[in-house]
Amino acid sequence: MSASPMRPGGSRLAASGVTLAYPGADEPVLHDVSAPLDHGSMTVIVGPNACGKSTLLRTFARVLRPSAGSVTLDGKSVASHSSKEFARAVGFLPQSAIAPEGITVGDLVSRGRYPHQGMLRQWSDADEASVVAALDRTATWELRDRRVEDLSGGQRQRVWIAMVLAQQTDILLLDEPTTFLDIAHQLEIMELCRELKEEHGTTVVAVLHDLNHAARYADRIIAMRAGRVIAHGTPEDVVTGETVHDVFGIPARVIPDPETGTPLVVPLAGARARRAEAELV
Repeated sequence: MSASPMRPGGSRLAASGVTLAYPGADEPVLHDVSAPLDHGSMTVIVGPNACGKSTLLRTFARVLRPSAGSVTLDGKSVASHSSKEFARAVGFLPQSAIAPEGITVGDLVSRGRYPHQGMLRQWSDADEASVVAALDRTATWELRDRRVEDLSGGQRQRVWIAMVLAQQTDILLLDEPTTFLDIAHQLEIMELCRELKEEHGTTVVAVLHDLNHAARYADRIIAMRAGRVIAHGTPEDVVTGETVHDVFGIPARVIPDPETGTPLVVPLAGARARRAEAELV
């Protein structure tokens, strides 16, 4: 592999030697995964279905506890932080979030302010401003009085992103944030992630299926297959014809994106048939 090693410093959130197995499973889902996340950067995790991408993200979010190894926030085990302390630092959007029945968009997004509430601190002007800003950034302000269950899939996805933005955390974990979105809204969300990183210093970590989105917007890419990190580094290091073949099993050319100069993956004609042939060998 031509990928360079991940930089060891500047990480608030990091996984070290993480192995995770689900109860009753024959094999671990994650195998000895180490991944420090560069502070103030955007890291994208890519790989085929069921390779452990979302499991790694949920381990960072402390939804799952590793069987071995550790996940740390500011040098301390994520399990040692209180729920509100962790939620003030790390926002997490899972793949399939479910809203309470009948809740409006405005009420759901307001729940992102929960970690900032307490016995001596109730709803404030700052909370209101955070919710309004989150609705504006995701173009959901006009939906604020509608019930979440009445929205389209794309609208719901943007509302969930608004809720996480209202949380105002330094670290944002997004599991397939562009799911259900048309190409225009996909690009809006990716541009929003870049804006959060560049203007607010937010550390963004996202699971994506689109390699070209990953190459265009990420500072670092983690490529996974079968629960292991196959390559990690800059887009130029990771998004190569060799790595695309090793991770996804398809032959592809990687050329400079004519718009950005970042790697652009172009699957070769007949790639599906060639992949099928390779799986038979």
